[in-house]
Amino acid sequence: MGSKDEGRSYPADTLGMDKESMRRLGYAAVDAVIEHLENKNNEPAIDSATPDSLLNALGGALPEQPKASNESFDLLVKTALHHQQHGDHPRYFARVPGPSSFAAIIGEWLGTGFNTIAASWPGGAGPSAIELIVIDWLRQLMDLPKDYDGVLVSGGSHASLTAIAAVRGQWGDGCVYLSDQTHASLIRALFTLGFPRELIRVLPSDDRYRLSTASVEEAIANDLQCGRRPLMVIATAGSTNTGAVDPFHELADLCEAQGLWLHVDGAYGAPAALTDSGAQSLTGMNRADSLTLDPHKWLFQPYDAGCLLIKSGVLEPSFTMNPEYLKDVQGSDHAVDFRNRGFELTRRSRALKLWFSFRTYGVSKFREAIEYSIRLAEFAEEYLRKDTHRWEVVTPAQLGIICFALRGQSAQEHELRAQSLSESGFACVTTTKLKNRIVLRLCIINPLTTQRDIRETINRLGE
Repeated sequence: MGSKDEGRSYPADTLGMDKESMRRLGYAAVDAVIEHLENKNNEPAIDSATPDSLLNALGGALPEQPKASNESFDLLVKTALHHQQHGDHPRYFARVPGPSSFAAIIGEWLGTGFNTIAASWPGGAGPSAIELIVIDWLRQLMDLPKDYDGVLVSGGSHASLTAIAAVRGQWGDGCVYLSDQTHASLIRALFTLGFPRELIRVLPSDDRYRLSTASVEEAIANDLQCGRRPLMVIATAGSTNTGAVDPFHELADLCEAQGLWLHVDGAYGAPAALTDSGAQSLTGMNRADSLTLDPHKWLFQPYDAGCLLIKSGVLEPSFTMNPEYLKDVQGSDHAVDFRNRGFELTRRSRALKLWFSFRTYGVSKFREAIEYSIRLAEFAEEYLRKDTHRWEVVTPAQLGIICFALRGQSAQEHELRAQSLSESGFACVTTTKLKNRIVLRLCIINPLTTQRDIRETINRLGE
């Protein structure tokens, strides 16, 4: 039997698939994605199924021998990928949608196809260079100073966890101040890192659902009086519930006066800074010591892509790891090894899709799309206010989010109407809880959504 060492020609596929089969599957994948993108308006905004039905359809005995690839392909596309929330649907308004763009999808595919890694400069110089460029582009878009570093991670949860870990690694334990509207992932991050509950101050938000500077100041004074050390304030740029923006200038002044770190969670709302109206709402955000944003939300990237932007000189001292088995992939003094900017050692390149889509569409296209979404949420508010006998606007349109309620209806009725509409497949809408009140909520960030989509969604909720 011949040895695999004979000759210098290697099969294209690691496990031996011939190149014609590879092309057939590859073209089928492209066709399936484009067909989905073309027809998503006619598909359910969300579709689920029971665990038993999906496990029976997709499972079975361990496939010791190969099965027909076309059969498996159809199961993936028509069953597995169908039964999920479709965040790119024009009437998906729940949580935060994820309407990814096609150029970003291509960038993601290329990174996967080339098995890209971005852990060290010697091991991934090209992808690392792309990531440095993308981080600097995002820094510029957020109007942050030049002396800020960054790293791309899976999302806002991971980005904030990384920031808090770095700050704690440099300055130790201390009290952290946040509001009852701060994203739950921030509290989880504090617990994950071992912050004791007695150091976490969850303060009541004001009547606009913002973190109150006065309440932070009072809490700091109390802690100092009790001999506790204040460490960090966590503010929000576009809260998930209402789109509210905390008073950055006031909080930054307080942090500077008290020597505290100001971390801003902009996972949802920070990209609104690209627009004139968004920048006005987010004034002072660029005074943050660290800032997170999620390109897989309002920058139209496929999951997953989160970014941490942070003052220089904090990440590497906290995360640098150069054991003997990594000496051959340790960069020079001027090169960046991204494994030393966070928790991940093996890390794919999340920057390729951002780089390719920024160059393909131009930032102006992103700016127009974000501005359109902001205006569309304002249209939703205007439409609701035309029927004040039926609807109550609970929080006004803020950065693409609006909360509202049917007058005279119970919390259970709001939940049932949202569930019924989502189960119909026409639109996906959820409720949220604001100061013990259950309300309906729309998050509108898809530039394909139309005024008609908004009107019909609201009308169906009110029927």
